[in-house]
Amino acid sequence: MGDSGTAAPSSQTVDVDGRHLKVSNLDKVLYPLTGTTKADLIGYYVAIAPTMLPHLAGRGVTLVRHPNGVGEPGFFEKRCPSHRPDWLDTVDDPGDKRGAIAACALDEPASLVWTANLAALELHTHMALGDDLDTPTMLVLDLDPGPDVDLSGCCEVALWLREILVSVDLAGFAKTSGSKGVQLYVPLNTPHDYDHTSSFALAMGQLLAKREPKRVLTEMTKAKRNGKVFIDWSQNTRHKTTITPYSTRARDRPTVSTPISWDEVSAGAEGEPLSFDIHDVPDRVEEFGDLFADTLTLKQHLPQRG
Repeated sequence: MGDSGTAAPSSQTVDVDGRHLKVSNLDKVLYPLTGTTKADLIGYYVAIAPTMLPHLAGRGVTLVRHPNGVGEPGFFEKRCPSHRPDWLDTVDDPGDKRGAIAACALDEPASLVWTANLAALELHTHMALGDDLDTPTMLVLDLDPGPDVDLSGCCEVALWLREILVSVDLAGFAKTSGSKGVQLYVPLNTPHDYDHTSSFALAMGQLLAKREPKRVLTEMTKAKRNGKVFIDWSQNTRHKTTITPYSTRARDRPTVSTPISWDEVSAGAEGEPLSFDIHDVPDRVEEFGDLFADTLTLKQHLPQRG
């Protein structure tokens, strides 16, 4: 379902691995700048499903829906819609302070087609699995550029953070946010709690901010971010989610949160563009494989808390 120059039917029933789904308004433009339609979005998720699904498996998914495209406001949907197909399972999600909820479990290609048909342009997941909500399997550092900082500045900070990780025998993995920044993941897959992951993420950020005070900060005050990269450590909490690897973003273009190699991060620090969209990513995966595969299995232990 790519850009073929032929108008897609308004609606049709499709067979996705034996699941029959009605998809509608396939010619609706979701990204006006590029003319990207719902049919294009569905086509991307069909292509990327084998690679993306392991990163969704067992985790509650928050949908960010834009029924009328990115030109109009969207909304977050944490609770799985009641009109979901009867074959689509749910998984426990921390929800909010009022208690846990049932979130959508996206564990097969048809489930991704279903969310794309809802114009869910972003898929966000927790650091923990639904069957053990208090045990994060990884931690994340979200590098957000302030005014007068571009992606190259985020890449440079990611390289500095990698040096800190290496010094304590930890491996990290990078991906673009699909927007302006870079996200650094540290897989654990061993027993840890959020107090540990959050405090370690903050300590890393503070260490680097002390070393590079003109380039880095960990304070959330936006007024202080000019010319600096904000290391957002706060996503390492029970209720927070982060954009899932290979998810599209609701930006002007159909960009994708894309795993990148450390060689690419180094090139990005030198100014190499690192923006990928739904047309680029399937080819990248075919060439390089899933650069985030090890985040699902690599077992690591954070340093003991002092």
